[in-house]
Amino acid sequence: MFKNVMVYRMVSGWSATQAQLEEALDGARFVECGASQEKSVGWTPPRGEAHGPLVEIVGGQWLLKLQIEVKTVPGSVVKRKVQDQLDHIEATTGRKPGKKEKRELLEDARLALLPMAFTKQSSVMVWIDPKAQLLVLDSGSQAKADEVMTGLIKAIEGLAVVLINTQTSPAAAMSHWLSTRAAPQGFSVDRECELKAADESKAVVRYTRHALDTDEVSQHIATGKVPTRLALTWGDRVSFVLTEALQLKKVTFLEVVFEGAPASPGDRKDDGFDADAAIATGELVQLIPDLLEALGGEVALAA
Repeated sequence: MFKNVMVYRMVSGWSATQAQLEEALDGARFVECGASQEKSVGWTPPRGEAHGPLVEIVGGQWLLKLQIEVKTVPGSVVKRKVQDQLDHIEATTGRKPGKKEKRELLEDARLALLPMAFTKQSSVMVWIDPKAQLLVLDSGSQAKADEVMTGLIKAIEGLAVVLINTQTSPAAAMSHWLSTRAAPQGFSVDRECELKAADESKAVVRYTRHALDTDEVSQHIATGKVPTRLALTWGDRVSFVLTEALQLKKVTFLEVVFEGAPASPGDRKDDGFDADAAIATGELVQLIPDLLEALGGEVALAA
């Protein structure tokens, strides 16, 4: 649960009840694609139970899940089908179809093949922390995040959110940590990094499983390369890769996090979900403020 983290600040406050949100989301519950439907997006039970609730609250933290299903027809298959039709038209009529007719044949072929297309499903977990007024998405893609936010804003009247912004940009902070070889308090720098040149060369240097407290890394930064990704560990409890866009990727909860967790009796389907949710939100609710502080604090929103 939560391999990626994108953090939004709720600027409209949070006043919905569980029942109100459940009712709002129920009208957009996920339904699989129909035969000729390319894409379906909707809310699904985060616990994974068929016909289960769309809103789960664990330890005061609200959890939702958006399901996305896409049908994809390989372009080569469409192209081959269209070419067969073009060849047939030319052979039987002696004429070559024009651009408009080709476009129409292309669209007809794609629609005809959709019922036979394979489907691909993905999902995005949503965590709402009403006390901290934060909304967190388990998404590494801005496009998927935008899709989730569109669905939430449609469902929740008056909801307004903004991506968290910090006084110091992640890129500037990562440059400072690497060049001074000093991680912020509570964090340690790990062995993965990506540096990009800011000039027209767009040169990229990537380090994987490599020490970063070296003269070579410092020299890259001194010559103008900017860190776009840096692996960090917080409190010896959570490892992640911080990006220049203030996203957390490859989030991993370390063994120490699970040492005090109660053993699951294994006789209830939801035990694993509750434990995972409690651990993930319990750690992230502490990590996020510490990371924001390491980045100079959050930029205050205009009144």
